[in-house]
Amino acid sequence: MLRAEAAVPVRMRRVAVVAPEQALRESLVRIAEAGCVEIDLAGDGGPDVRGPAATHLQRLRAEPAQPVLSEAAPDLDALGREGRTDLLAGEAQLEERLGSAVRHGAIAALAGWCPETEVGATAARIAGAGGALVQLRTPRGVDPPTLLTGAGSAPPGYAATTVRRSFTPLVTTYGTVPYADLDPTMAAGIVYVVMFGLMFGDAGHGLLLVAIALLLRAGRPRRLAALRPLWPFVAGAGLAATLAGVAYGEFFGPTGVLPVLWLEPLEEPMRLLAAAVGLGAVLLAVAYAAGIVNRWREGGPVAALYATTGIAGAALYLGLAVIAGYVWLGPAAYGVVGAVITVVGLGLAGVGLYATTAGGPGGAVQTGIQLFDAVVRIGSNVVSFARLAAFGLTHAALGAIVWDGTTALAGRGLVAVVAAVLVFLLGNALAFSLEALVAGVQALRLEFYELFSRLFEGEGRPFRPWHLPVEHIAGSATAAGPPVTAEPVRQGPAREE
Repeated sequence: MLRAEAAVPVRMRRVAVVAPEQALRESLVRIAEAGCVEIDLAGDGGPDVRGPAATHLQRLRAEPAQPVLSEAAPDLDALGREGRTDLLAGEAQLEERLGSAVRHGAIAALAGWCPETEVGATAARIAGAGGALVQLRTPRGVDPPTLLTGAGSAPPGYAATTVRRSFTPLVTTYGTVPYADLDPTMAAGIVYVVMFGLMFGDAGHGLLLVAIALLLRAGRPRRLAALRPLWPFVAGAGLAATLAGVAYGEFFGPTGVLPVLWLEPLEEPMRLLAAAVGLGAVLLAVAYAAGIVNRWREGGPVAALYATTGIAGAALYLGLAVIAGYVWLGPAAYGVVGAVITVVGLGLAGVGLYATTAGGPGGAVQTGIQLFDAVVRIGSNVVSFARLAAFGLTHAALGAIVWDGTTALAGRGLVAVVAAVLVFLLGNALAFSLEALVAGVQALRLEFYELFSRLFEGEGRPFRPWHLPVEHIAGSATAAGPPVTAEPVRQGPAREE
């Protein structure tokens, strides 16, 4: 589903499910089947909502089953006799929500969250049951839950491109994006595959990754069918490695099959190192820009101005970069401009950091240590991208060793030729497996610690819609009757009412 706000999480609306008591069950069943609404439950020290279905389920002591809801109000005794733990588990979840409802006379209501674009369809869905979906104001001090397009918790109608869906685990593995922040899914995926390709630069190995991606897309092997949605991610990494291999002239090592279009890693390591650090400097600048936007969206211009991951940090980074240009290129004007920008960045960051301390001399000392750490971190983060070159050189060195061993054995008789083929195959299999693992981990490390640490200062709360399948065929386990309403069971000692 294409959205204009693709760079931010899905927009949420605070809603209330309102229905007459006799229509509440059917309305909730339709909510569960749609899977678009996260319903607030009683908890956090409040009464424990436990209904008859939960009691029946506890008595059965059977293995937990995938919860399913019955369209009609079920006969719980019949469900127990038939061993329908799936329907009992679904009914227990329904009772939990019924018991969390706020009631006024014959009307009951439940608050929750719903994606903005799904409000209309969900409202129409429960209107047929006699319920209504009412839009509310977002409570002060409460952040809506976060839903990234393509995430596993997305409701059925919230489809995403296969590429975006395959990149989403990169972000969700790090944490839940705060609702106010940018959604970095596509940018993070592209940056990851580029960094992976630079470290895994071999056209032959890259094409093998592409072939593996196509096998995943076809559902082969079957035991890895759960990884099928990731095939575009694997294909992108393979394509990036193939392009880097073409640039390096590497095809299962320095076999001479491809000409060198850019540089040969083992012959020009310093040039590759400079390119890796330069790429890292650009990526850090982009991360600071995104961090400024996030701080502004989270707390306004003041929060963006003084944060070390906002304008203050970006100014400090820019000033140090200009000073580095002075050291590299020589003009004194660079040094003066860089020093001024650095002092401004340190001043802004110092004000922001000092405001978070207890004040006084102790706060000043703490601020000084944090500023020193910020400067050191900037330098170490830039240098950290040298690993793109280091592991690219390692991959090229392994390929060269395997190829030298292969050519040394070839031409010395039939047995030597067979040995050369084995060395080539086994050596490349080892290099492929080892380097794919190392490059994958190192690219993830750079993305998380160098880039995401500047984008995010906190963590959001994931959107968890209530979604259960509904059994529409009434059997012996269901019977018409009044809906079951769970009553709160108070914990602790009994007291007179």
